[in-house]
Amino acid sequence: MKNIGAYRTQDEPMQIVSGPIGNPTIHFEAPPSAVVAKEMENFVNWFNNTAPRGNTALPALTRAGIAHLYFVTIHPFEDGNGRIARALAEKALSQALGQPTLIALSQTIEKNKKSYYDALHQSSRDNEITAWLVYFADTVLQAQDTTQRMIDFLIQKTKLYERVKSGLNERQEKTLTRIFREGVEGFKGGLSAENYISITGAARATATRDLQDLVDKGVLIRTGALKSTRYHLNIETSK
Repeated sequence: MKNIGAYRTQDEPMQIVSGPIGNPTIHFEAPPSAVVAKEMENFVNWFNNTAPRGNTALPALTRAGIAHLYFVTIHPFEDGNGRIARALAEKALSQALGQPTLIALSQTIEKNKKSYYDALHQSSRDNEITAWLVYFADTVLQAQDTTQRMIDFLIQKTKLYERVKSGLNERQEKTLTRIFREGVEGFKGGLSAENYISITGAARATATRDLQDLVDKGVLIRTGALKSTRYHLNIETSK
């Protein structure tokens, strides 16, 4: 990193790549460093002119989607361009709403990075970007759903913990904290007795008693049987 907080200056091509180091997939090659400042001046002017009160205002989703693609194809910095592009997209949406969006856009994109790179790759060849805008709009809708589920989860987990915290032993509390940290999705496939033993260091018999006690208290729901037994938080969130 040579130009922290400044536009890139290196002579080598700035490429957006993914895949293994020895055999990367090149999705896009950005404009040369020598023209980045001018390209960014054009971008800032476009961003301001297309704002809700700008001279050439655009619909919210269209503007946010173009802003993301426009910025990331200039790729003005050595690192962090994707994160800044997503922040700009959220700013564009916030400007249209008149308040913060509070959507999990970055998390939604991170969940399926391949689709993101594929959409960038297909839309960086020419000015036909309809497919990108469709992808971006769908991603924003998914991000809204994810955010709603996260809010529901935070409220429900707080209510659950407040209800049972005084009746938990140290092992149960440690495990519950660990499950909460996994977020809405929880443990992949559910919490197993082996997970509980690993988290707490408890003997198997103790783990079995503790887990049954959590089920009896309504903290966990048990599914499956024998080696396939799994435990899930007794929380409902929007789908």
